[in-house]
Amino acid sequence: MEQGKLCLIIWCLVSCTPFDTRGQKITDENQAIQFLREVSDQAEIVRYHSVMANWIYNTNITDYNEQKMLEASSVLAEFDKEARHNASLFDISGFDEDTIRQFEFLLYIGSAALSSEDKLEYDTIISKMKRTYSTAKVCGRPGHNPSECFSLEPDLTRILADSRDYDELLWCWEGWRDEAGKPTRDDYTQFVELANKAAKANDEKFDDFGDYLRYSYDVDDLQADVLRLYAQLEPLYKKLHAYVRRRLYQHYGDDKIDVKGPIPAHLLGNMWAQQWNNILDLVEPFPGKPTVDVTDRLQELGYTAERMFEISEDFFVDLGLAATPESFWNESMIVKPDDGREVVCHASAWDFYNKEDFRIKQCTDITMQSLITVHHEMGHVQYFLQYKDQPVVYRGGANHGFHEAVGDVLALSVSTPEHLQTIGLLDVIGDDEESDLNYLMSQALKKIVFLPFGLIMDLWRWDVYAGKITPQNYNAKWWELRTKYQGIAPSVPRSEEDFDPAAKYHTNSNTPYIRYFVSYIIQFQFHKALCELAGQGDVPLHRCDIHQSQAAGAKLADMLKLGKSKPWPEAMHALTGSRQMDAQPLMDYFQPLIDWLDEENGKNGDTLGWDPTSGSQTEHPKVNLIMATVLFVLGIMIYR
Repeated sequence: MEQGKLCLIIWCLVSCTPFDTRGQKITDENQAIQFLREVSDQAEIVRYHSVMANWIYNTNITDYNEQKMLEASSVLAEFDKEARHNASLFDISGFDEDTIRQFEFLLYIGSAALSSEDKLEYDTIISKMKRTYSTAKVCGRPGHNPSECFSLEPDLTRILADSRDYDELLWCWEGWRDEAGKPTRDDYTQFVELANKAAKANDEKFDDFGDYLRYSYDVDDLQADVLRLYAQLEPLYKKLHAYVRRRLYQHYGDDKIDVKGPIPAHLLGNMWAQQWNNILDLVEPFPGKPTVDVTDRLQELGYTAERMFEISEDFFVDLGLAATPESFWNESMIVKPDDGREVVCHASAWDFYNKEDFRIKQCTDITMQSLITVHHEMGHVQYFLQYKDQPVVYRGGANHGFHEAVGDVLALSVSTPEHLQTIGLLDVIGDDEESDLNYLMSQALKKIVFLPFGLIMDLWRWDVYAGKITPQNYNAKWWELRTKYQGIAPSVPRSEEDFDPAAKYHTNSNTPYIRYFVSYIIQFQFHKALCELAGQGDVPLHRCDIHQSQAAGAKLADMLKLGKSKPWPEAMHALTGSRQMDAQPLMDYFQPLIDWLDEENGKNGDTLGWDPTSGSQTEHPKVNLIMATVLFVLGIMIYR
């Protein structure tokens, strides 16, 4: 649609809004309800065109497409501001609960609250950072053609997963940070200033942008809540960390691994050390037992990306959930284009707000990890399908963590040996204790390992927004948090010339990350509830497969249909019977592994935890100043 027609919609929103000519607030609830319907109908149109412009740019990165995306974003921002203004003309205090809730969602509009000039600058900076990240390539791989360059997906991702060469892994790790992280430091500093300005433009009560983001979780103190949850889980993480560190010590030697210190960040099979399942071959408790990593099997059977998505679709449909429309299969980008286009490969699911167009953008690789990612993204699409008939303001997860948890909770069933055998990806199921422990280890390297990383991403950002972390110590504080919570450290010097937080897509795209931490807690609550509904309450939680359970599917659908129409504790209660986030189901899932780790670490006499100063290669500005002063004094003494 032409921009002029979109502007006409905004004009209609203004002209059609009822108002009191005496300048008093409107108290007629029927008028309010009619206003909400009009806003929702018009929002579908404006949001559709904004999402479409974003899609075109993300699947074909060009200057022209970027400009069109920024224009569409500006139109959407103007629409949101006008809707917000008109909503403020109503006195909602006497309206019913649902009407009040819809109005409240109209009043907080994120970056759209900025002035037109600031909004354009905000969007342009984010677009620039995303472009830097998505087009970054690392060249000069040791032992290869020096002019050959590698993108993150699938090239660098495969190297980190498959190589066991210490120096090659370090080249890969450091090169990505040089190309994707370092160039965006100044842009990010500008972004933070505008983000904090946006928070105040929404409501003066917000201290900063982090305060604004936490508000959406509707709890008194989100940071305290997530730290409380992590405190429940930290002992398990430290047990796993000590065990993995010992195995890496055995493989790489004492000149590379300190058995009492942090683990070198580049040795864990993942660019961000957020999941360690790619090094399962080095840390598997009982080698030789059947493995649930079906990567080789997928490739042997000639699986395509489309077939992997069909497997996921079948799982949802067999639960009695909604099938994706034909347009999903025609319009999604599920493989990296081979026509030379630059694209944003980071996997994402898209709702076009017209109740019929839903897509996924993913550069799918034929691996077990990609199969799980497929289910994760298809979970988002299923959520879209279930709440599509809600008003636009309610089309979202009960909280952001709910949206991330849906696909993951089904992947907990899909990744069981029983299910993988059912769909022909596993010939032999190990049904003994050793096979069980191998499976739980593979799951822990994904689920438990992720928790501290999922926490520190936003702990760092919240402190940046609050001014507790400044551009002068961005990187030092980043590594301070990573070492404190994850027990990892860089193996090469890092300084404030680097900007390692931006080596992660979500920093550049301004995607809040605490949602993933929350999802890794609540997905196990969902899993436990669904297993009981599926009649598998007596099955160990880690072997439960809810496949084809219509009862579980119906209960899940009931929760998903709510979208954001109810506070998240009500949505949680509808499925689990609880109104709180609780880490106990996660602990129950991994209990056999916890017991085994206690015994194994005891045999080796391993220390739980790490000396945060051991092996650290970060340079702190204050330390550098002190060192320079010492050298200066020594120089004077020698000269004398």
